[in-house]
Amino acid sequence: MIETAPTDIVDSHIHLWDPGVLEYPWLSGLAALRHPFVPADLRATTAAVPVKRVVFVEANARPDQALQEVIFAEAAPEVAGVVAFGGLDEPSTLARRLDELAARPRVRGVRHNIQGHEPGFCLQPFFVDGVREVGRRGLSFDLCATHDQLGDVAELCRRCPDTRLVLDHCGKPAIRSGVWEPWSSHIGEIASMEHVRCKLSGLLTEAAPGWREEDLLPYAEHVVASFGPGRLMFGSDWPVLTLAGDYDAWYRFTLRLTRGWSAGDTAAFYHQNAESFYRL
Repeated sequence: MIETAPTDIVDSHIHLWDPGVLEYPWLSGLAALRHPFVPADLRATTAAVPVKRVVFVEANARPDQALQEVIFAEAAPEVAGVVAFGGLDEPSTLARRLDELAARPRVRGVRHNIQGHEPGFCLQPFFVDGVREVGRRGLSFDLCATHDQLGDVAELCRRCPDTRLVLDHCGKPAIRSGVWEPWSSHIGEIASMEHVRCKLSGLLTEAAPGWREEDLLPYAEHVVASFGPGRLMFGSDWPVLTLAGDYDAWYRFTLRLTRGWSAGDTAAFYHQNAESFYRL
């Protein structure tokens, strides 16, 4: 094994928003994020990191503005792929909306957050059927859930074997409180299914203020051991990560994590896996 620094990065998980253009109800109580984060800000943030392209992930705009959010994201030249809001909870109009999204030039996937919903939410028939419908259109589905929901997520993955799935933010482990199980076991269970990938992202905001790399490392290493470099993608969760740190700090952490990886594993993690999964 040799140490190989990346020269080409695809950030598989960024957000862009402008509250003056679209409405984001969840930002009402977050003054630190309730202002525009636009492509120029992203370029300034990543100036010292070799990020060449990004995947835009829907940012919980008002549901009826989902298509407008896609158009907003597609205007940014660095956005190579878009994960759009799916609206799975409106099954009567889902097929039409998915067709509309699939026709957009850069839409590659769909997301409908599991996080914030009651136990069993993602196992309801409308949700399972919706994830399957996403797969039938050749789109992928992003799984955004917290550590206490991963048992349901594992079952959802079993019920949707023909949809390409990716777990966002390592399943949001409870780093702040140091809880290891059942997150660890659920990660192993989800990783055992070959149609599921994982984004190494979002860990900064799950850690306590003043976090150290040592706080994050056991969780990140477990995800690497479970999925392997061939099924992991680099992601930042910018600008949400600014609540707990900065882009450079997250990038430095991933460099520490991947120290000693082969050139092939490094390239797979930093750009090839995202390119393949999202068909960039």
